Amino acid sequence: QEQLKESGGGLVQPGGSLKLSCRVTGLAFELYAMAWFRQAPGQKREALSCIDKDSTNVYYEDSVKGRFTTSRDNVDYTLYLQMDNLTADDTAIYYCAAPPFCRGYTHGAHVTYWGQGTQVTVSS
Repeated sequence: QEQLKESGGGLVQPGGSLKLSCRVTGLAFELYAMAWFRQAPGQKREALSCIDKDSTNVYYEDSVKGRFTTSRDNVDYTLYLQMDNLTADDTAIYYCAAPPFCRGYTHGAHVTYWGQGTQVTVSS
């Protein structure tokens, strides 16, 4: 049983911050890259960020570059997403995922494992 479980979502005001976690079980966490995606109702899935196995490289898409920070703890088997300066456009369900590597991760073609998602709502 491989599981990725996001937590930390909720309601936050514009300009505020939130930190998401993704805890992994049943998977050789240290052998996978890890990625964040999000999806709003009626919208396509959007890739946000990917971090390689040992945190040497971290990649960010333009929509979150400079505002979001991805990190991982290979001892606690946890992926994190620190989100700062949030706007209403960040409202979505956020998903973590485990691709074998970061190259080409944006399309999710090689992602086998997905989390269940956590809702982030940015509103006054």
